[in-house]
Order: sequence, then C-alpha cells, then structure tokens
Amino acid sequence: MTSVTVNAKATGFVAACCACLMLSLPSWAEFRSADERFTMALTGDSIITRKLSVYDEPEYLQMIELIRSADLAFTNLEVLFHDYETYPMAVSGGTWMRADPGLAGELAWAGFDLLSRANNHTGDYGVEGMRITSRHVREAGLLDAGVGESLAEAREAKFLETSKARVALISLSSSFARHMGAGPSRDDMPPRPGLNPLRYDTTYEVEAEEFERLKTLGMTLGQFTNQDGKPRGLKDDKPGEFKLFGSDFKLADSNRVRTTANEKDLEAIAAVVSNAKRLADFVIVTIHAHEGQKRSEPAEFIPVFARAMVDAGADVFVGHGPHALRGIEIYDGKPIFYSLGDFIFQNETLLRLPYDNYARYDLDENAHVADFNDKRYKNDAEGFPANPEIWEAVVAVPVFENQQLVELALHPITLGYGLPRQVRGRPMLADRELGAKIINDLKERSAPFGTQITQRRGVGYVELPNH
Repeated sequence: MTSVTVNAKATGFVAACCACLMLSLPSWAEFRSADERFTMALTGDSIITRKLSVYDEPEYLQMIELIRSADLAFTNLEVLFHDYETYPMAVSGGTWMRADPGLAGELAWAGFDLLSRANNHTGDYGVEGMRITSRHVREAGLLDAGVGESLAEAREAKFLETSKARVALISLSSSFARHMGAGPSRDDMPPRPGLNPLRYDTTYEVEAEEFERLKTLGMTLGQFTNQDGKPRGLKDDKPGEFKLFGSDFKLADSNRVRTTANEKDLEAIAAVVSNAKRLADFVIVTIHAHEGQKRSEPAEFIPVFARAMVDAGADVFVGHGPHALRGIEIYDGKPIFYSLGDFIFQNETLLRLPYDNYARYDLDENAHVADFNDKRYKNDAEGFPANPEIWEAVVAVPVFENQQLVELALHPITLGYGLPRQVRGRPMLADRELGAKIINDLKERSAPFGTQITQRRGVGYVELPNH
C-alpha cells in the first residue's frame, strides 16, 4: 500500500508539472522561424588600418546604425591581423596587407557578423599570417569562411546562428597568387593550408590575320619546340588553336577574351552549397574576383559561376575585388551582386611595408610608407587616389519574408575621394548629389543583366519581379 501511495503521489506531481509546463512553455510554432522578416547588410572590401569607433559624424553614425540594425552584416576582410610574428612571402596580392589585431574588434563594433577571408591578400604573410588572423578574428566574435588547413576545410560552409535564421557562408577567390590556394592530400603527406580557390581558363580568340602573325612570332622565337627540339604548343589535329607564352589562342571571327570556370572547382563548390542549403535557412556565396577587362564589368566566367551557385542553393551571391561597383542581377529571385566595391579602403596607412614593395620603386632604406605612396601613385595623380569610383560604393540591404526576397535597398556611401590619405578610406553615407551619381552608375551597370533600379529619398531600390 505504501508503495502504491507514493507512486500515486509521484504520478500526481508529474501530471501537475506537465500541466504547468504546458502553460509556461511556448509551442514549437512560437520558436524562431526563417519565415519572419529577415534583413542583411552586405558590403564589399574592407582594408582596415585605423580605428572606426572614435568618429561621430551624423552621416557616419547613421551608416553604422544601418549595419547594426540588420539581422546579419557581412564584409570581405582584405587585410591580415598580426604583430609581424611571421615574414612576408615573396609574392603578395600587391601591397602586403597587415593591420593591428585590435582592429578586428572594430569590425565587431561596427556591427559585422560574417567575414569572407578568401582573397588575393590571404597569403601575403604565409600560412602563419593566415592562422594568426583567424585567431584574432574569432577572438573578436566574428565568423569567417574561406580559409583552412586543407582544401576541404577552406571550402566548407561556416554557419551563423541568429534568433531568426541559420545562415551559411561560403567564401572563395578567383584572384590569388598560386601559393595561397589550399590543396588536398592523398594521405601520404599533409594537405596545403590556404584559401578556397576557383580556378578558371582563359582563351584569346583572334581574327585570322592576328592569328597567323602570332603563330609566326611563336615560330620565330622558337616557342613551338622544347629544349630537345620536340614540338609543343601546336597540334596537327587542331590547326585553329595553339599555346604561346603560356596562353591559349584560337582562330575566330572577332577578337575577344573568353574565360571559363574550372569544372572540377565549380562542381566541388556547388556540392558544398547544396549541402549548406539543407542545413541552413539562407546560404551566402561570396567571391573575390578582380577579373574583367573593365573594373565595372565581370569576366565572362563570373556570371556563369554565380548562376550555378544559385542553382545549387545559394540565396545571395556577393562579389568584391575590383575596388569598384559592378552590376546587380536578379536570377531566379535571388540577388547577385557582381561587386559591391570598397567599404573600407585604408591601404595607404599601413604601419610597415616589406623590402619588396620599396624595391619595386627603387626606394632605399631611408624611404617609408608615405614615400612608397608618393612614388606608387605619383603624388595622387595616378592609380587609386586619382580614380573617383574607387571611393564610391553602396551598402546593400536585401529583405526577405518567408525566405523570399521582397526588397533590395542600395544605400550609397563615400570613402572620401580627394581627401588626405590619413582621412580617406573610411565610409559614410553619401550626400544627395553624390548618392544620386552612385546609384545612376549602378543602374547603368545593372541594365545589361535586365535589372532596373529606381531612387527614392537618396536610396536606390531594385525593382523586383512580382513586387
């Protein structure tokens, strides 16, 4: 009897607790859902070498609030964080990029959550520079993707948890020095650490007259035989093609450059995207790509690749790299940004540069960073300082409801073209006149992709199908 009484009491207690829990706990339907309104703040390249948190201009703080108010914010980290624990590599992405490790926290202060790491500066200071940067980025509470201890790790998606949705980020680069690309292993030696690469092939199509002239040049210079006198570069079964100076040439009706993404890389990255889509609510694929005959136009392989990523499951495709805006495409209801330009461009205020940068311009041991800048840009008369579009960009804010794109706002920003180098490079919202110019530029560059953009109160809006 005693045991029965105890069990009855226990049963009653459990029942009471369950009833209490049913009253106090939310139903599963009340848990977070990606069907809610979800916003992203997307930016281009960030080369940060100075603090962000010390400034208080209204146009600047409004831009910071725009980033912070989004459900997630993204930028491409195009600089390394370290204290010179390692040496510069013989080949870099141009200028050897390095910043104080504490500046990772400045990106977190600005509201960023996600960083892409695969770009042409990933390996400026070798594998150790990459690893040290990863440590500082993660200590700042930022999620990054695009680098790893092997090709598989560099390629894999990284996942951000938010109160509304789980978001995957896949980062890759088509612009990089060969030593920077991660590699696989056959298990008989360690894999090569590095970035997630997208290789591509280039073919120069030329008209008959130029084709024969190049072919004759190759023969005259002995480029179609090897050191043993055996033929190379020419194929009897393909008389309309040859390889010269490491490049492929093909007979055609007109002159143009053709580029195609490496099929194996495309398939492997698409598989990662497909996997991520089945594990997350949103998938962002981001590429660092300088390639294109003009800064404002992507190379041929990039739109083909971007659409393939959407087909594989990407919800957003973000490009950066040329330091200028490129067009926007809406493909299958998903936004493709071929380049969002620069967000932070403080490449002139690095603390130190390696010998190689100075030697390129015949600068001696008494030269310093300012001397390098003067020589490289001919006292701001050439290069980046002289090109306004380098210092003009947008913060793109796509809005999703029920995981469908319902709005795409483009907030124009200026990085201070024409200001002194110790000032320019930090972004803030552009004034009405410059903002209208930036949106008009983006409108023209998006038109070839069938995209229409309107302006309202200084902000650009992409006209979406069925909206």
